[in-house]
Amino acid sequence: MEYSPPPLFKQGPSALARLVFFVLLALALLISDARFNTLEIVRGVLGAGLYPLQRAALVPRDVFMGAADLAVTSATLRSENNTLRAKNLQLSQQANTAAELAAENTHLRALLQLSQRSTTQALPAEIQYDTRDPFTQKVVIGRGAQQGIQNGSPVVNEDGVIGQVTRVFPLQAEVTLLTDKDQAVPVQIVRTGLRSVIYGTPKGDTLDLRFVPISADVQTGDELVTSGLDGIYPPGLPVAKVVRVDKQADTAFARVICLPIAPVRGARQLLVLHYVNDVPPRPPEEPDAATVAKDAKAKKNAKPADGKAATADKSAAKPGGKSADKPAEKPSDKAADKAADKPAATPKAAEKAPTRSAAEKKAAAERKSAAEKSAKPQAKPGTQQ
Repeated sequence: MEYSPPPLFKQGPSALARLVFFVLLALALLISDARFNTLEIVRGVLGAGLYPLQRAALVPRDVFMGAADLAVTSATLRSENNTLRAKNLQLSQQANTAAELAAENTHLRALLQLSQRSTTQALPAEIQYDTRDPFTQKVVIGRGAQQGIQNGSPVVNEDGVIGQVTRVFPLQAEVTLLTDKDQAVPVQIVRTGLRSVIYGTPKGDTLDLRFVPISADVQTGDELVTSGLDGIYPPGLPVAKVVRVDKQADTAFARVICLPIAPVRGARQLLVLHYVNDVPPRPPEEPDAATVAKDAKAKKNAKPADGKAATADKSAAKPGGKSADKPAEKPSDKAADKAADKPAATPKAAEKAPTRSAAEKKAAAERKSAAEKSAKPQAKPGTQQ
């Protein structure tokens, strides 16, 4: 009895030969496809033919995921709808209160003859990307000079201040965030009204409220808003909240650490404000006391020098005057006295009278010429004799 396999299993080459053949074929196809992309067309045809089968196989999964998303979306929409309804009610109440306050403010300003508050225009923008410098807190928005963005404009979102526009391009603008180490914003504490300036920190995660005296009333949880005294930020914008206050006896100012209220790094849609300030410009600065004292001292030192020069001129003119005047004055005076003592003039005295008048005129002319020459720098005393 013969135990041999059926003829079906004896057909073809052996298993080892087939294994070697398919391994070599696979290697050849891999190399040719990697080097020459020979199977790109075949892959595209097979993908297009098998796509309906793939979609049919994924139908159960898509149905399950769609049902789960529908349930989650419905619940999320319900919660968001309730939240928005409550917020809408709150905002409507605040809007009514704000309208009443605005009317009252207008009436009081008109009563006190004060100017109206400045207007603020807002322009929406979206952050495109961060800047390349990792040591600065800056972003680039998709609005520029052609859309009305101006350099120095404040940037906010629905929560508070985000930063300030520092560079403007035709189609883009660079915004320096509130937490940048070179950014400063004038603020005031809502509870007490204390004004100060808040700065960013090198780490970029907190804010530093500087120039706060130790005796100032600052507590943890105080809210900081813009003061509006700089003419750049509108007053009343939320900026930060105090988280820690350190008061040391060896320093004149307290260290106040704050956190920004608005998500500075998490915001995507922003508002660029164009704040129009109607406050008149500041008056020109007057010279300080030190400058006034310096000018007065300079003038005081200049007066003795002038006096000395005048004295020198007088001393220069005096000798010349003496030499020219005294010889001419004495004869004329004596002649005049003698003429006055003699009541009846003799014929000789009558003849001499015109001579004495001519002598006086000659002496006066000599005195005048001597004074003019002595006033000149080249004149020397005694040269007129």
